[in-house]
Amino acid sequence: MAFEALFTPAQLGSLSIPNRVIMAPLTRARTPDSVPGKLQQAYYGQRAGSGLIISEATNISPTARGYVYTPGIWTDEQEAGWKEVVNTVHAKGGRIALQLWHVGRVSHEMVQPNGEQPVAPSALKGEGAQCFVEFEDGSAGQHPTSTPRALETDEIPGIVDDYRQAAVRAKRAGFDMIEVHAANAYLLNQFLATGTNQRTDQYGGSLENRARFPLEVVDAVVGVFGADRVGIRMTPFIELFGLTDDEPEAMALYMADQLSKRGLAYLHLNEPNWAGGDIQFPDGFREQMRERFSGSLIYCGNYNAERAEALLDSGNAEAAAFGRPYIANPDLAERFYKNSPLNEPDHATFYGGDEKGYTDYPFMDNGYDRIG
Repeated sequence: MAFEALFTPAQLGSLSIPNRVIMAPLTRARTPDSVPGKLQQAYYGQRAGSGLIISEATNISPTARGYVYTPGIWTDEQEAGWKEVVNTVHAKGGRIALQLWHVGRVSHEMVQPNGEQPVAPSALKGEGAQCFVEFEDGSAGQHPTSTPRALETDEIPGIVDDYRQAAVRAKRAGFDMIEVHAANAYLLNQFLATGTNQRTDQYGGSLENRARFPLEVVDAVVGVFGADRVGIRMTPFIELFGLTDDEPEAMALYMADQLSKRGLAYLHLNEPNWAGGDIQFPDGFREQMRERFSGSLIYCGNYNAERAEALLDSGNAEAAAFGRPYIANPDLAERFYKNSPLNEPDHATFYGGDEKGYTDYPFMDNGYDRIG
């Protein structure tokens, strides 16, 4: 075995995982009706050798959407579709978390119910941001986002309840864990950041106020699943969709403290250079997160097996998450275990389409040999 740390069993909260190779959430835009089906059962089932699958980002409500063909968890049909996906993963011995998603301002009236404006902390358009829409001729593609409206203070509890209801459905569907999506410049990240949150009520201004709504969401989900089965994904220092932040490190450390007090199972940090560029975590940042957060730490961002092994050996993380490598290698953990070559992903088939570039990547020649 080439990578001992990656294949040492671990605990994420109360969930035992057989290895530390985590499948990162990957938007693939292959549910035209927002209901997971047999294609998703095959896709996730193929990747059951992961220590934990984190599902693609899943909309908590119709107004949470910014991309067509992405799955939801607000209807009975969607819940039933996810239940079959979970059953498939469990039948293959895998574990799966559902990532709960609201895009906030990264949307357009064409994607919103009744052509309404998207919502955000403040009425600020994301400069250069694109969403994914369906045009009148039935084709789909990228489109600049529209200017959102600022959420009224009395609307925020309703969105918190949307997260809670999504967690209830996820629990009925049998998911092992929930991941709260507070990353990548979407709604919860927009509340955390100074450049996107210019509110003057109790949800804006200070660190404590900007973190209030995301923490209310965490508390709502914890009330359904228990803290030992809830994780959160964050992207401090990221520059995406026009999001800017004057206090990324201070907010990350504050959130780590608050999440630790709540006993959250894990904190999943997406590194700022995951989509290219030269931004890095500041020196000592991982060590500070290790000191502040008592649960498991997961890092994601252009990792290969060697870098992931070094990360785990440093003591600053319990697991590493892999995104694009899992697109092209359904048996990624098995390949790492045997130090086998990897398939290269086809970028042209990342978003939209059918089984091509989704469930047709080859396994190792000697077949599907699950780890754990």
